[in-house]
Amino acid sequence: MAAAGRLMRAIRVAEFGKPEVLKFLTDVPVPSPGDHQVLIRVHACGINPVDTYIRAGVYARKPNLPYTPGSDISGTVEEVGKNVAGFKKGDRVFTTSTITGGYAEYTIASEETVYQLPEQLSFRQGAAISVPYFTAYRALFHKAHGKPGEVVLIHGASGGVGIAACQIARAHGFKVFGTAGSPEGLNLVLQNGAHKAFNHRDQDYMEKIQEAAGGEGVNVILEMLSNVNLSNDLKLLTSGGRVVIIGCRGSIEINPRDTMAKESSIIGVSLFSSTKEEWREAAAALYGGMESGWLKPLIGPEYPLEKAAQAHVDIIQNSGATGKMIFVL
Repeated sequence: MAAAGRLMRAIRVAEFGKPEVLKFLTDVPVPSPGDHQVLIRVHACGINPVDTYIRAGVYARKPNLPYTPGSDISGTVEEVGKNVAGFKKGDRVFTTSTITGGYAEYTIASEETVYQLPEQLSFRQGAAISVPYFTAYRALFHKAHGKPGEVVLIHGASGGVGIAACQIARAHGFKVFGTAGSPEGLNLVLQNGAHKAFNHRDQDYMEKIQEAAGGEGVNVILEMLSNVNLSNDLKLLTSGGRVVIIGCRGSIEINPRDTMAKESSIIGVSLFSSTKEEWREAAAALYGGMESGWLKPLIGPEYPLEKAAQAHVDIIQNSGATGKMIFVL
């Protein structure tokens, strides 16, 4: 249902393919919220690698065409549908999912995927919470079953999920190592919770990590680029160690023998497989971080909606990621 006569700017995808299929339109009808739904005026929207996989048609879940991408937005409640009790017009909110897509001036979200945005966080920061922080929490606790005192290595720690993982792991008592590919990235990793940072472009960076771990190896590795690092990751693990696959852009050859003596595990993570209980648990933990001050999303490059195609090129090519890429509306 569309709100009578109102039009908005939005990105629409009519076919799966390269970034050029992201079309900027100015005459998309503003949708109307249904039962248990909220209409939100979007102030900022997170740009995630998964958006590019969905757009290309290579992701496991394919939306019906045409569609508007984008799941994690922040903004203000414009209108509430029937039976919505927890929100009112004007509330500052962020979402973990949208129904009509976040690359737009207005979006509809189900009430259960909308959260109040605390005053101490900006709208830009609000758009950087959902996928990065909920993914990092799921990887560390729901999948790796990490425990305080363990050594966690975050590969690609200067990107959106990486920064989130550094903050979460440090706040929960882990020994935190992070990798990045530039001096700027290494500084950001250290500023956001890592005890030590390593340049993955250095020839001997793996030896340096082993040394920093006291020669005993790493308990948990959060891996953003498994098609490059997985074989090396298995050699870095200690007995009972776990590699959690958060990102992958292709295939890699590994030797399964590297898992045997250490009884190590390779575990995949998909945020959208979370149960309602897991969403609630993660939300409660992350709210604690917002209230106590350790959850501070780091904003990276900002784009206007018209530059959506360029943003999709940049997020895949930008190996020295620093912070969360967002659209600002």
